[in-house]
Amino acid sequence: MDKQTQTEIEAAAFRRMLEHFDNRKDVQNIDLMIMAGFCRNCLSKWYRAAAEERGVEMDYEQAREVIYGEPYNSWKDKYQEKATPEQLAQFEATQKGK
Repeated sequence: MDKQTQTEIEAAAFRRMLEHFDNRKDVQNIDLMIMAGFCRNCLSKWYRAAAEERGVEMDYEQAREVIYGEPYNSWKDKYQEKATPEQLAQFEATQKGK
């Protein structure tokens, strides 16, 4: 596979992942952190870093808007729930292994 095709496939997979996250707003970031070790905010940071490595200036909020599909505060107000004590305990347990 040539490099251009690989890049196009990776970009398509990334867009599909964002679409999946958009369709699964019920999945909270803390759940993602517990299960996968990353969340939408992590992905926003990686997106921003990749942009800056390529000379594209982007702040964290701009990157979040790409990942969340809308301004983060708007998404948070509509979809983010307060973490339960159980979720917080699970999250803490996963962090101890790092």
